[in-house]
Amino acid sequence: MKYRTAGIFAGLLGTGVFLSLTVSRAFAGGGSAFALIPMPMKAQRQRGQFTLKPQARILVDAVARQTGGFLAERLRKSTGFEFNLEETSDSAPAKGDILLTTEDAQANLGPEGYTLSVTPDSVVIRATASAGLFYGMQTLLQLFPPNIFSREAVQGCDWTAPCVRIQDKPRFKWRGFMLDCARHFFTKQEVERVLDAMAMHKLNMFHWHLTDDQGWRIEIKEYPLLTKVGAWRHSIGFGLGPKSSTAYGPDGRYGGFYTQDDIRQIVAYAQARHITIVPEIEMPGHCSAALSAYPQYSCFGGPYNTDMRGKISEGAYCAGKDQTFEFLENVLSEVIDLFPGKYIHIGGDEVKKQNWSRCPLDQARMKEEGLKTERDLQGYFIRRIEKFLNSKGRTLIGWSEILEGGLAKNAVVMDWIGGAIPSAREGHDVVMTPTSNCYFDYYQSTNHTTEPRAIGGYLPLSKVYSFEPIPAGLEPRYQSHVLGAQANLWTEYVPNLKHAEYMMFPRLAALAEVAWSPKSARNYASFLRRLKTHEQRLDQLGINYRKLRPE
Repeated sequence: MKYRTAGIFAGLLGTGVFLSLTVSRAFAGGGSAFALIPMPMKAQRQRGQFTLKPQARILVDAVARQTGGFLAERLRKSTGFEFNLEETSDSAPAKGDILLTTEDAQANLGPEGYTLSVTPDSVVIRATASAGLFYGMQTLLQLFPPNIFSREAVQGCDWTAPCVRIQDKPRFKWRGFMLDCARHFFTKQEVERVLDAMAMHKLNMFHWHLTDDQGWRIEIKEYPLLTKVGAWRHSIGFGLGPKSSTAYGPDGRYGGFYTQDDIRQIVAYAQARHITIVPEIEMPGHCSAALSAYPQYSCFGGPYNTDMRGKISEGAYCAGKDQTFEFLENVLSEVIDLFPGKYIHIGGDEVKKQNWSRCPLDQARMKEEGLKTERDLQGYFIRRIEKFLNSKGRTLIGWSEILEGGLAKNAVVMDWIGGAIPSAREGHDVVMTPTSNCYFDYYQSTNHTTEPRAIGGYLPLSKVYSFEPIPAGLEPRYQSHVLGAQANLWTEYVPNLKHAEYMMFPRLAALAEVAWSPKSARNYASFLRRLKTHEQRLDQLGINYRKLRPE
C-alpha cells in the first residue's frame, strides 16, 4: 500500500476568428448547456440550437463505425428513438443528421483530437482517428440535457444541443486512473463500470493493481495456486464489517480473481473505449499473496498469509535464487499475452529488505554482482526484470522506488514520492501521481465524522483541481518526458463499488480536466459551476459521488 467540418473550420482558422476565442471566454458565463468536463481546448458559441429528431441518421465512414454504434446505442437508450447507422463517403450531412468522419480532419490535432460543429441543421465530428471521434462524441453528449445519459427512455424531453464550434485535443497523452483490486475484489462488471466512467471523462489509461500482499487476482495457468490460495483470505480484514462487501466464495473465504477469459473481455471492453490497461504485478515486495502459494520463491519459506497487515509486508521475493526470476518471467509471459498495451507495471515500492540482509543467497548474489547494499540489490532485481520485458517488446513502469540502486535503462517512473525531475533530466518518461494531489483514498473533508472511513490524509476537490503535472523547476527541454497525470484509489477501506465511486467523484472529474484541458483554460469557479450540471449526468448513470459541500 502506498501511504501512499473542414471547409467551415478552415475559413475560420484562416481569419483567426476561431482561434481567438478561448474556451474560458466562450464558456465562462456558462449556462448548463455548456457544462463541459473536461473543458475543450478552443470553442465558440453560435446562434441557434440543434434538435435531435426520431428520423435522424448517424452517418459514419469505416473508421467511425464503432463510435457511431456507441452513439446510436446511447441515444436509443435515453430518447427511445431508433437511429439508422449508415456508412457514407459524403462529407456533407443532410438536415437532422449526425456525421462522424475522418474526411477533411485536422491532422495537427493528433489522433485524440477532434473538431465538433453543431449547427441548427446538423452535427459534424471530424478526427484523424477513431479515438478523436470517440472523444468528440463524448463532448457532443454533454451538450444535450443531462438526461441524455438516462439508463431508460425519457418521455417528453426536447433533445436540443446549443450550436457551437469546438477544436479540441488533450494536453497530456497519459490521463490515468488506478484501481486497487488486490485489497478488495471488484467483479468484471464493476470494473467495466469504472471503464465507462473513465471514458466519459476522456481518461485513457487504466492502471489495474492486480497483486499485493492481501490478494492475487489474475489467473496464471502455469501456477494455479496463485489464485487457488493467493486470491483468498479468511476474513474481509482492515477492521471492516463483513457485510460491507459481497466478495465471498462458496466456502466463505473472502476474495476472488479474474480468469484469463475475464481479462480478455475486460481488455476488449477497454480497447473499444480507447483505454489502455496497464497491469501491475508487484515485485520484489508486496508479494505475500504469491508467497503464500509458492513460498519457495521467498528467502526462508514463510509462512506467509494474506490476512494480517504488518508482518505480511515483510515478505519479498528472494533475489538470490534464479528460480525466482524463472517464476516471475513465466508469470509475466502470461500477463503479456493477455495485455497488448506497451506498459507492464511491476510496482517496486516499499520493499522490506530485512530478509535480504540475512539471506545467504541474496548476500551471495550481491557479492557476485559487485553490489554494496540491499538497495543496489533492488536495482539489480528491477534491471533484470526490465531486460526480460524489453525482450518481449514491453516497457517497464514502476513507482518512485525503482530509482533505488540505479534506474533501469528504459524504465518509466510513476512519481508518487519524488524522482520525476532527475528521471526526466536523464531522458526517462514519468507519470505524475503525487500523494499531495492524486491519492483518492484520502479524506475529502477535515470533518471525518461526515465521511466514510479512509486511510488518512486530506485531499479536497480544490486540491486535485490545483494540480500542475509539470514539476516546478523542470526545464522546458525535459518537459516532454512528463507523459501526464494519474489518480490512484487504494482500497484498504473501500470494500465495494459504491464506496469506490464516492471516493472517485467528483475528484476524478477534476483530475480529468487537469490532464486534458489547456492550463490556461482551467478555472476552479467555472469548474464548480459546470459540476452542478455534471452531477445530474452522474445521477442519470447511477454513479455514486460526493455532493458539493464544504471541504
